Amino acid sequence: MAKEIGEETKITLDLKTIGLILVGVATVVGMWFALQADIEEAKELPAPLPPDVTRMEYDMKDQLIRQTIMTTQEDVKELKEDFKRLEEKIDKLR
Repeated sequence: MAKEIGEETKITLDLKTIGLILVGVATVVGMWFALQADIEEAKELPAPLPPDVTRMEYDMKDQLIRQTIMTTQEDVKELKEDFKRLEEKIDKLR
């Protein structure tokens, strides 16, 4: 049978439990106020500036991309040659 909770219901807590509850509530409240202060501080900070890309950095990145494309083209040519050789070997086996 379920117990009903009303005005006459008695709850007994020892001092240790009450202390733990108070410490828990104080911790949560402290964290809340610290978080609110951090949010307000972040609102006042200026927005970060985008990084400046120098011409030299742009040229180096462009050169790296072009070199990567050339290397990839060479790799594809080698793979095509290997594939042709494999096809010839398979045709000989038939």
